[in-house]
Amino acid sequence: MKRSVLLEGQKFQITIQRLCHQLVENHADFSDSVVIGIQPRGIYLGRRIVDELKQIQGITSVPYGELDITFFRDDFRRKDSGPLVPSSTSIDFIVEGKKVILMDDVLWTGRTIRAAMDALQAFGRPAKIELLVLVDRRFSRQLPIEPDYIGIQVDSIDSQKVAVSWKEVDTHDRIILLTEKAS
Repeated sequence: MKRSVLLEGQKFQITIQRLCHQLVENHADFSDSVVIGIQPRGIYLGRRIVDELKQIQGITSVPYGELDITFFRDDFRRKDSGPLVPSSTSIDFIVEGKKVILMDDVLWTGRTIRAAMDALQAFGRPAKIELLVLVDRRFSRQLPIEPDYIGIQVDSIDSQKVAVSWKEVDTHDRIILLTEKAS
């Protein structure tokens, strides 16, 4: 596999800060907004964004939750999808009438976001749902879903993979594009 580093180090942190400033422009003190990280990898982005918002803006309370979409996916019953290992949903607030900001590390086909919107309905009817992603893979979208906030855009083909590493679990922050070497 050929590995191309798309973003790391200080540029990674600057990207997170830029996304936070965009959120502050649109949500001010977050009194009517909530942040929800999508399991499994969107939670690292969600946690990082919330921590950064508290530092940048001095906002003391940003409602934050984590959403498990395992049983809402359209492929969870397929034989080739492997064993199901559900995560846990941790949302201790009602989203009724709130502006919800869903967060995921990579947007590709849009199916994960569709599942998240389905799962979110159990917590009330939001006034609005926005999507923040660290990486937008613009090609191969299977559903008409577009992010409101984008860290970086990557033009890649189906055979390529985008991998996001988080220092909390992977020892460093990095976005890598993996391409199979031609034989």
